[in-house]
Amino acid sequence: MKKLLKRLCSAFGPTGNEKRVAAVIKDIIGSENVFEDKMGNIVARIASEGKPKLFLSAHMDEVGFMVTEITDSGMIGFGAVGGFDPIVLLSKRVISERGVLGAITSKPIHLMSDEEKKTRTEIDDMYIDIGARSREEALELVSIGDYFCFFSDLVELGGDFIKAKAIDDRGGCAILCSVYNELKDKADRLEYDLYFAFTIREETGKSGVNYISERYNPDYAIVVEGTTANDLYNTPEHKKIARTGCGPAMSFMDGATIYDRAFTKEIMSRCDKEEIKYQIKGFTFAGTDAASYQRGADGAKVAIFSLPVRYIHSQASVVKLEDIESTRKAIIASVSKKEIK
Repeated sequence: MKKLLKRLCSAFGPTGNEKRVAAVIKDIIGSENVFEDKMGNIVARIASEGKPKLFLSAHMDEVGFMVTEITDSGMIGFGAVGGFDPIVLLSKRVISERGVLGAITSKPIHLMSDEEKKTRTEIDDMYIDIGARSREEALELVSIGDYFCFFSDLVELGGDFIKAKAIDDRGGCAILCSVYNELKDKADRLEYDLYFAFTIREETGKSGVNYISERYNPDYAIVVEGTTANDLYNTPEHKKIARTGCGPAMSFMDGATIYDRAFTKEIMSRCDKEEIKYQIKGFTFAGTDAASYQRGADGAKVAIFSLPVRYIHSQASVVKLEDIESTRKAIIASVSKKEIK
């Protein structure tokens, strides 16, 4: 799993530019029974005709940046692609789709006024420094509309934690790749006609999954996502959305979806029987691809496994390997007629 995570998290893939992530996934799962549509979604199938159609779904894109301005001094103005807290950006290393390295910068603190020091720096006041000394020099390397994303190595922390960029949702992609490879020759042991969807553009409008839902019209969908793990020392217990080491977080409701209660309870029951860890997620106002599955075509019964990720949407997201393994086991238990050995 570490090798899968490293390959997937290292791939360049901000929203709208997921083709390199898609190439890695196709290499991992092979080309048999795999389809890539015109938008760039990847769908793999373990066919069982006559059974209910269930989609396992994870998004390929990561948050990133798009070039909006190149100044006379060669600095790169940018806009956010996806949601960021600006506090996580300053001084971070980034890389462009062409492989140009840079660092996010702003006015140095020793040049700020006393009033400026009291306020946080917003994205509109940040630039990417690529080492260019003029607009002309920068234009040899970067164009308006180019993408950047975080440039961050995957490293192990404390034995069972992984730090990397894009764990939301390359963690979900890695889990689905692993599950597909484990189950692809075991269709007779499955309860569903099983599809694996690796979707695009989740961070900015979910247009990829909207197309998937309308085209395939699934009966059921289980979304595998990343979510905020705020199990930190200064967070009150009742405000902790999800905790690392407690397994995937399941939800009854979020800001976009009311999850199918009977389907969710059935999954919980199977996890309980197999003694697989999971937790109930605290309510958030965010939404996921599950909303599109629920609302698209004839509507699907939806559930979710959210991987607890510390410092989500940053270059130093942290996940516990134990939670990844628990999520993998929970998915297999959810779709199997009986325990897969």
